[in-house]
Amino acid sequence: MNSLLVDSEHRVSTIELFFDLVFVFAFTQVTTLWHEQPTWAGLGRGLLVICALWWAWASYAWLTNTADVQADSVLGIVLFATGALFVAALAVPEAFGAQRFVFAIAFFTVLASFVGLYALVSRREPDLLAAVLRISWPVFAGAALIVAAAFTGTGWRPEIWLLALAIGFCGPLLTGLGGWRVFPAHFAERHGLIVIIAIGESLGSIGFGARDTPLDAQVIVAVVLGFLAAASFWLAYFDYASGSVGNLLAERRGRERIAFARDVYTYAHLPMVVGIVLFAFGVRTALAHVDEHLQLIPALGLCWGPALYLFGFVALRWRATRTVGRGRPIAAVGFALLTAATTHVSALVALALVTAGWGALHAYELIGWREERARRRSELAAAPELGDAHT
Repeated sequence: MNSLLVDSEHRVSTIELFFDLVFVFAFTQVTTLWHEQPTWAGLGRGLLVICALWWAWASYAWLTNTADVQADSVLGIVLFATGALFVAALAVPEAFGAQRFVFAIAFFTVLASFVGLYALVSRREPDLLAAVLRISWPVFAGAALIVAAAFTGTGWRPEIWLLALAIGFCGPLLTGLGGWRVFPAHFAERHGLIVIIAIGESLGSIGFGARDTPLDAQVIVAVVLGFLAAASFWLAYFDYASGSVGNLLAERRGRERIAFARDVYTYAHLPMVVGIVLFAFGVRTALAHVDEHLQLIPALGLCWGPALYLFGFVALRWRATRTVGRGRPIAAVGFALLTAATTHVSALVALALVTAGWGALHAYELIGWREERARRRSELAAAPELGDAHT
């Protein structure tokens, strides 16, 4: 039985959603790491962990885009990798400390399973198999370095992780585009769902932040502000941007489609996800201390989270159109500059300032660009399903 999809589009499967659910827990673990280690070192370690998690997730997004996950062999290995990823997620808060060996071995297992399964499903497609074999060296080299970091002294671990991630993310740029294939509708849907999952983590963080405080008027106002900010992340992505980008992917063919998928989804979506998780950490801290001034690291999370998220859109737009626009770049810089103010006011006021920044951006986009939004929506409604040809 052929376990490789050849010529049909498909929806995201339940096993992929189950795999993605592990990331809800993994993202929660990262915010826990930052909550317990609100220092520059803790911030850096958490960012390295998110990048490693994204590396694993993005790898499987490419795999399940072309593999028939209903085939027993594929389903079994994906479930095995999901279990290994869950073990890695358990070790996230101490991924550089007491649980570093657990994280490293589990993470290596996840990536080794990715390479092995991709090679298995592509064995009858020589061009795709060759592409998988080309990508295997940066995957194994980067994963092996994370294992090696577990055996080194504390001071060297972040540097080795950074080298590992550089190899993992830059390797695909050096191995060529030949042989890969993308089904646009599934690829766009899969990335949209992981954004939703990350936004869900920010909602969970609001609950975690508020659960140990009296639910008085101030806390309720803070919860509402946090919810509005989280909803703003959703609106910025799903109002019309996601569909437009998906159509741009479907319009491309051959290696141009592969490069576009890699740059716009695999790379440009990383700062978006990092930004959402950073904001989740910031809002969790703000909800737990609504009357107090935020320390610098939580303030960075609260403000730089939206900034990074919007910079991701700037990078995406530049890759697609070679323009950057005005609203989102200005808003991103504004959020970044807001950090200084949020350390001198109460957490409630800081959260109100961030939410007001989102409100200003949405007013600009929803009102100032209403004709453009209406035109794009009508195009999306009239467009056929995203292209079903593979490349």
